[in-house]
Amino acid sequence: MRRPFQLGAVAVTLAAASMAASALPAIAAPTAPPTTAKAPAAGGLPATPLPLGPADLPETRDTVELAPGVDLTTIVRGAATTTDGWQDRLLLPPDGQVGSTPDPTKATRALGSKQTAEAVAGQLRAAGFEPTLLPVNTPAFVGVPAGIVGYEVRLGHYAKQADLAPQEQQLKAAGFKYGGVWTAEDADSVNGPWRVYVLSVDPHTFDGHIASVMGTSVDVRTHLTTLAERYGALAGTNGSYGTAYGDTAGIHVADGQLLSEANNRRTGLILTDHGRKTSLRIDQLWTHLSVSSDDHAQTTLSGFNRHPGEILDCGGRPDDQPTSIPQHDVTCKNPNELVQFTSAFGANSFTGTTPGVEVTLNAAGTVTAVQESLGAAIPAGGSTVQGIGTGAEWLRQHAQVGRRLRFDERVTDSKGRTVPLRRGVSMIGAGPTLVRDGKEYVTAQTDGLVHVDGDPTFYDNWVVRRNGRTMIGTDARGRILMVAADGRNPGVSVGLTIGETAGVMRALGATSALNLDGGGSTAMVRGSELVNHPSDATGERFYADVLLLLPR
Repeated sequence: MRRPFQLGAVAVTLAAASMAASALPAIAAPTAPPTTAKAPAAGGLPATPLPLGPADLPETRDTVELAPGVDLTTIVRGAATTTDGWQDRLLLPPDGQVGSTPDPTKATRALGSKQTAEAVAGQLRAAGFEPTLLPVNTPAFVGVPAGIVGYEVRLGHYAKQADLAPQEQQLKAAGFKYGGVWTAEDADSVNGPWRVYVLSVDPHTFDGHIASVMGTSVDVRTHLTTLAERYGALAGTNGSYGTAYGDTAGIHVADGQLLSEANNRRTGLILTDHGRKTSLRIDQLWTHLSVSSDDHAQTTLSGFNRHPGEILDCGGRPDDQPTSIPQHDVTCKNPNELVQFTSAFGANSFTGTTPGVEVTLNAAGTVTAVQESLGAAIPAGGSTVQGIGTGAEWLRQHAQVGRRLRFDERVTDSKGRTVPLRRGVSMIGAGPTLVRDGKEYVTAQTDGLVHVDGDPTFYDNWVVRRNGRTMIGTDARGRILMVAADGRNPGVSVGLTIGETAGVMRALGATSALNLDGGGSTAMVRGSELVNHPSDATGERFYADVLLLLPR
């Protein structure tokens, strides 16, 4: 059994991924062109302008020292232009399902084949509209060739989002489904503006460490500003991907304690606290979990601190449906699972409607109670195990009161090496990898951005279009770069495509870099005050975990 876990500030580690075949064919990773080294600018960052838009775009940088070894640089590049505006993007039915008239019940995708897009454009023309057909292109990434991923249909061009209203009333009356888009978020728009915030941390000079911090329990999400104030942080950013239940999607290790299993093959971040400095590693991560009873029966443990039967972002067991490979923002299913809830989760385990069995264990791992329902209280220092399907049957046969259950848990990296679960080691899952060995290396396929259902809409929205982004990496001097780029803020900052995100990290000097949660989740604080502009109308989001710079 694990030692009792105390929630609080802990250092973190991460790893990168490679994946099985998917909707887009695999190719070799692209090689980034060489750059000419330039003298460092303020804050110790390379003076090379960010690779966003034409080289002659205006760019300003403002750097302040937050502490010895820690600088915060704000970079503003480009400017809004009158060429950008608002358009409606029409939703399309799956390929081969276009009828003679619009069917809004089938229109679920923003992208489709050229034939499907042309058919919907024909419906629009017949209804009196003048649509435009646009191909959506992707650059080459690891496992993804450069080329067209699909076609979309656009309509109109207006200065303000509110100006779309008359057009949308007509579209609705004609039976079409649609959504407004700001054209500056298209990958081929080149003027910006962009706002990028860079925390540069020299672990040899900074008298502190980087910590992964959670709320009061695994299932409680908290504002970054709240956690930064609670722990007296110097600065910080948002962290890994969260779930609707409040916990993290993918691996989470806190100070040596495994609290959530990996989306196997997916990239992770490994932070190790060495007393006076923090080291960072990016690699693919796997978890290997099992449980055994006193009667020598052994079986697979599916995961930790989550709803049994639901594998958020996938990457689990071979019998998961629809796939066992990582799929970002997809929940895979399995009716036969065993899930353990630790005392770090909260007062009670998940109460589900799925029939199942739950056993309660004391700190020694001895079964103290068995119930034919889910949602038991989690004892301090102990745990519970929920089983559904064959998992429930295993508990009935081998986890009677008085028997002891033993758990085996290992984390391995891309080379099959065990990553020690010891104090000072923490991990979070994220992705994709952005930079490896000083070159742009975007693991779009292995980190689940290419969906197995064949619909390229997610890939377009998440990879090709611009969004707010949060990144972390290291440079050749061993410094840690924590970066936030604002997005979805017309006229202020348009965000980055995933390709631009990798290019920005490389231009900042990163030799390795990883993408963290982004979009409306992108946030950075100085002290406990936001320095960026989260894009949600309600402001900053609640997070399952965040990354903080904590003085000793």
